[in-house]
Amino acid sequence: MITRPEKITEHQLPKTRQSHLSPQDWRDQVIYFLLPDRFSDGNESGPPLDRRNLAAARSACGGQSWSWQEWAKSGAGRWQGGTIKGVKSKIPYLKDLGATTIWLGPVFKQRRGLTTYHGYGVQDFLEIDPRFGTRQDLIDLVAAAHSADMYVLLDIIFNHTGCNWVYPGGHREVPYTTERYPFGSWLDKTNQRISQITNREDAVWPAELQNPDAYSRAGIGDLAKGDIDDPYAENKRTDFKDLRDLDVTQDSVLKVLADCYKYWIAETDVDGFRIDTMKHVPLEQARNFCGAIKEYAEKLGKRDFFLLAEAAGGDVYQERYLDVLGRNLNAALDIGEMRITLNEIGKGFAHPNDYFGQFDHWDGKMGSHRTFGSHHVSVTEDHDCVSGSKLRFSTGCSPEHQVVTAAAIQLFSLGIPCIYYGMEQGFSGPEEAERKWLPLNQDGSPTWGTSDCYLREAMFGPKHPHKDCWNEVKSCTDCNECIDETMPGFGPFGTSGKHCFDQQSATYVRMAALGRVRKEILALRRGRQYLRKISFLSHGFDFHGPGQIMAWSRIFDTQEALCVVNQHGSENRGARIIIDGGLNPEGSSLIIRANTEEAAAKANGGTYGKPQYAVGKNLPVKRQPDGTAYVEIFDLSPAEVIVLANEP
Repeated sequence: MITRPEKITEHQLPKTRQSHLSPQDWRDQVIYFLLPDRFSDGNESGPPLDRRNLAAARSACGGQSWSWQEWAKSGAGRWQGGTIKGVKSKIPYLKDLGATTIWLGPVFKQRRGLTTYHGYGVQDFLEIDPRFGTRQDLIDLVAAAHSADMYVLLDIIFNHTGCNWVYPGGHREVPYTTERYPFGSWLDKTNQRISQITNREDAVWPAELQNPDAYSRAGIGDLAKGDIDDPYAENKRTDFKDLRDLDVTQDSVLKVLADCYKYWIAETDVDGFRIDTMKHVPLEQARNFCGAIKEYAEKLGKRDFFLLAEAAGGDVYQERYLDVLGRNLNAALDIGEMRITLNEIGKGFAHPNDYFGQFDHWDGKMGSHRTFGSHHVSVTEDHDCVSGSKLRFSTGCSPEHQVVTAAAIQLFSLGIPCIYYGMEQGFSGPEEAERKWLPLNQDGSPTWGTSDCYLREAMFGPKHPHKDCWNEVKSCTDCNECIDETMPGFGPFGTSGKHCFDQQSATYVRMAALGRVRKEILALRRGRQYLRKISFLSHGFDFHGPGQIMAWSRIFDTQEALCVVNQHGSENRGARIIIDGGLNPEGSSLIIRANTEEAAAKANGGTYGKPQYAVGKNLPVKRQPDGTAYVEIFDLSPAEVIVLANEP
């Protein structure tokens, strides 16, 4: 293990080492994103939550009756107890789902006393937060993932720190200025102002970041204000709430941050970074930072160290950073308009071409398959949902497994799919009838749909959260033992004390079946993409929708894989679906390779009632009088998916 330095600029980073190799092609990966505090504590030994009896998991807490207000308060501000070891314990669960890459939310040491369970308020860039575990725990997690033929991405921050200092007068927040405010005071571990830094709990680390001039010191402004190309625009200089913006236009500051993350590559053998708030870093500095990371990782043998950018504000921002950074950046998260469209298509509320039309080489804003397949990571939901309402996909879904339709689009359309933890269990927050009990915003509006916390339920179902103990930290020797038994843990679906690692759930078994077929068929990962015209009843072949059969092909050389989705959530659908006549000659057939309805029936010991569409069956290719080739799939149940291929 590498010794932890006081100053990163005085530390000699390894120049070579035997490293775990990068994937041959990141398009082959399925990313699974989790927040460590909200995923697993490694102690989920009992049966999972029974969703037919949620009331049983809303038991009395600390002698009090169940309180929705306390449950919501727990989720909004308390640490729940998930750990790095917990993540490691769930590698078999993730592998069986079909995930191949773990995107680990930030695990670096946090500023105590603030709402930093999410990990974005760093106090020490060279240490792991003890509530998540140890440096060795992270090393062990990466090693275990590699042994399971999986990869790990660390979530990193290089444009801000936690609130490790205050402005003059002790103010945490001041209005934005185009100049610089005077520096105030550093904070100690109890968030008291200090005149001198005496230990690693004080201020910020490494020591190079203890220079007040390393910060913009511009106060809080409009995160959207100013031109994206202006390195001094307000959106590049403003503090986030309870965070402190770094002045990365200074080469010395940028180098310190780059060296910190090089250190973690050498320390853990990690395979890539997801880079937070890229939009708030000037283009030139973003390119230089990513270039430095890429070059160092390649020296260590990682030929394609994955760099994934978050560029909030819409598709135009992510396209701009991808264009400027070029080879220094692998991909951007599709968290703008494309995420919203994906959700609408997945629920059958929009026309399939609203999504697939964006991949058109000439007119679509996402570019052709040659560009998009490598440079974009698709998401239906995440921990922020910065575009649209802050609701999980499954909110209001019926049937429960309807999320599978969106998952199929992610897994089988162009781009690299990213599953947000709990998606495979249909997480949707409290039931609609219970939302009236949730707390309100200060203006009287409901927090439901506006607060991040309902996107961040604790999958392991803690009975209780940690204490709000930052004022007591001097006597707190082990934060993981500081449990507040007066409050309920922030468990799934508005519950407490029951986990949701259910590998027999309606959603998990279906998504796992799709994950397996994606791994088996090369065309589903790298092929060209064609939305297919369909015909049903007396309607001719056309791009019908919404709420009808949606089908598209992925073609790689002579291999065609056809993906068929019933967009409708409550009615069966069927259609004749056009396929490539040249690849599928007269008398040929397509082989059914995956069927989500059959997978669910078998997982629960039942019998699939439509044997003609069972996996392994051949579906004959038919022809119109004009030679148009098509296959017929009728009576496809609501929100179910079938995948076919012309080669075994």
